[in-house]
Amino acid sequence: MSSDISLPSHRGNRFYQGVAATLVANALQTVNFLGDRFLRKSQHSSALIEDLYRYAMESAFSLSEAFLVTGAPHASAYYPRDFAWFYPDVLDPETIMDAQDAVRRARLLEKSVRLLLGAARADVVTTTIVPAGRGRYLGVNYFSRPSDTLLGILAGLQQMLSAEERASSHLAMSQCAHAGRLLLAEYGGDLKRAILKLASALEPFDARGTRYLLCDASRPRSAATDTRAERRRFVTNACVHTTFVWAVQLGVVEEHELKRLLGRDLAQYKQDLLSLFGRDGYIRHSLDGPAGAPSSQVALDFVSVHRGFWNLNDPSERALFAATADLIIAEPRFRIPSTFHFLVSADNPRNKMIHRIAAPAYQGRSSWPTFNVEFADRMLDFDEFAGSETYRACAQAILKDIRTATEVHGGYQELISEQGLKYRTWAYQGAVAHSWFPRFLSVWRRAYGTPLLRWKD
Repeated sequence: MSSDISLPSHRGNRFYQGVAATLVANALQTVNFLGDRFLRKSQHSSALIEDLYRYAMESAFSLSEAFLVTGAPHASAYYPRDFAWFYPDVLDPETIMDAQDAVRRARLLEKSVRLLLGAARADVVTTTIVPAGRGRYLGVNYFSRPSDTLLGILAGLQQMLSAEERASSHLAMSQCAHAGRLLLAEYGGDLKRAILKLASALEPFDARGTRYLLCDASRPRSAATDTRAERRRFVTNACVHTTFVWAVQLGVVEEHELKRLLGRDLAQYKQDLLSLFGRDGYIRHSLDGPAGAPSSQVALDFVSVHRGFWNLNDPSERALFAATADLIIAEPRFRIPSTFHFLVSADNPRNKMIHRIAAPAYQGRSSWPTFNVEFADRMLDFDEFAGSETYRACAQAILKDIRTATEVHGGYQELISEQGLKYRTWAYQGAVAHSWFPRFLSVWRRAYGTPLLRWKD
């Protein structure tokens, strides 16, 4: 690990990384978990979905918040990846309650993205940013280097820039889009440098006489579910491909610059990943996994992010998606009994002591409601491009069960246990993921054709 560095950023923010920064960050996070364990206030008592949503939005986008956070016990740490994985619909007009709600969301999104861009400028591209007071932030990697941090920053920018393209009467939307253009102009060079550095770091991987490029051929890279610390994972490499595609779409880099570094264009790069991870007719979670039944070699996080790796306009791509989805749907071990809550994997991964005490085993026998929402959304993508109704009923069932769990548990849960209960470890007492709630409403509207909730302007 490199020695500590500190570089100035916008408005006097300073970012640190290194051995000392990691030790301090770990200490702060321990305090955060213990504080949550003993001081967490009781959740909102109403079981009505309308009341739960309003309470969640007022909490997630409170004027007292300095950054858009998940509502988890470690919410005082910031996770850049979340803007791609967990809240891509913060500015969806149909999820915004009123003009004040729109202003709060736009303000927090702009502040959050600006801070992440400042970290990228300081070359602190990490999984986690921990505030240390007075404009000082500690960049730390838990488990392994990130594959999706830059993806999250680009996702935040995308959401800001597209805000005024969605029909809305809220002035805050156009103001947010203008702020996004200013941020892109100010920090575009820093993003380009970081993205080209990521492209240069890809490693060759030889299989069956063909040379591929992976981000984690020799060492693990983390994505949204990273506690297995595995190499050669589909989701980490899908995140990197999506980062390059979004960077080109935003004009941050030119595709020919990436092609020069990769030795292939982005379409071929994607086809290589599909060929490598889909060589058995379905998408393997990891190339390094043990041999076994196909259902033991796939994981729910293959769905990737909204408008991410899967575009499903190619028949062969749809076939791979459908084969993988069907394995998950058909395997009882992937499902909480009597529900359409899908667990991340069929088999329990390494469940270390820290997972029992403090943190969830993200790829274990637990359900992420947000991953289930993305699963439903990819199903709807499939049906749209295939011109079929193959998965709509399943997508609707997923969303219906998430609504039920939200009402039963008193909010949109970050995790649900294998038994369908609130996820609980000794320190992790079942966090309510307030700012992930809008994404659920967006996909519900798509699946059912009508909004779940309505508000009067």
